Amino acid sequence: MFLQSSFMGILLVIIVTFFIGTCDGQLAFRFYAQTCPNAESIVLSVVQDAIARDPTVAAALLRLHFHDCFVEGCDGSILIDNGLTSEKRASPHQGLRGFEEIEKAKAELESVCPGVVSCADIVALAARDAVALANGPGYQVLTGRRDGRVSNIELAAAMPDVDDSIQLLKAKFFEKGLTEKDLVLLSAAHTIGTTACFFMNKRLHNFFPNLEGVSSDPSINPTFLPGLEARCPINGDVNVRLAMDSGSEQLFDINILQNIRNGFAVLASDARLNDDETTKSVIDSYFSLPSPLSVQAFEVDFADSIVKMGRIGVKTGFQGEIRRVCSSFN
Repeated sequence: MFLQSSFMGILLVIIVTFFIGTCDGQLAFRFYAQTCPNAESIVLSVVQDAIARDPTVAAALLRLHFHDCFVEGCDGSILIDNGLTSEKRASPHQGLRGFEEIEKAKAELESVCPGVVSCADIVALAARDAVALANGPGYQVLTGRRDGRVSNIELAAAMPDVDDSIQLLKAKFFEKGLTEKDLVLLSAAHTIGTTACFFMNKRLHNFFPNLEGVSSDPSINPTFLPGLEARCPINGDVNVRLAMDSGSEQLFDINILQNIRNGFAVLASDARLNDDETTKSVIDSYFSLPSPLSVQAFEVDFADSIVKMGRIGVKTGFQGEIRRVCSSFN
């Protein structure tokens, strides 16, 4: 009875996810079916080639989508390179990659469907394909976004930060129309990829600046702390990379949530999810199910959250433009 009920619940989520936003304003599934029928397969081919050469590109493309949507909406503004004032130069965007892959896909699309497919949609499609190629869930992407005409470094101030309190993280997500559950699931995207010691300094060496002899975040599992400190010592190289999901950084899986539960979160913002009653209950809910139901529920919910994120602040219709080159306005 429990298994039947759980499967029905997961099926219901899939059905609801499909029908919500089948046409979100002027967004739609397979928006380019008539105007550029091979658009999605062209993007997939570029992403496949990139990940085959360098598996870390999967995480880079997923992160690029998140960073694009949280500033000015999902409009490709993160791709613009208009000098020192461009959005991509902001501190929260340090280390972003994947720009070359987006431009390659755009060039191929322009050669067959000039002026049709937006850079914003390429980012969303590439993130979807990257997740699937990293062993994650497949999901449909709403397309029909248009590219924004604004890219300003100052607008990135509202980006979630690794050292934000859980209250501030929730507030930033609420502002975008996202929930605590979305916060957990989109943070779980850290299941693939790495971070730099630059983002670990406060958590490892200055968590309690006013307490002598106490420097690290007490939520870090004591068996995990020495390894982190060895990788990112005081005054060490801030560019050293470390996996955000210890043990499976190239596989998209639920292991990230288990690590957060057990004190093995790498990023402070991930660890904070286990401190808050609401976000902790979301994490725990996946482990109240027998495997593989917990994995299925996690994957369905992640897909729902990232599709929801992909609708933030979109430009459609006559808004914005369709760029010829993703790094510059027309």
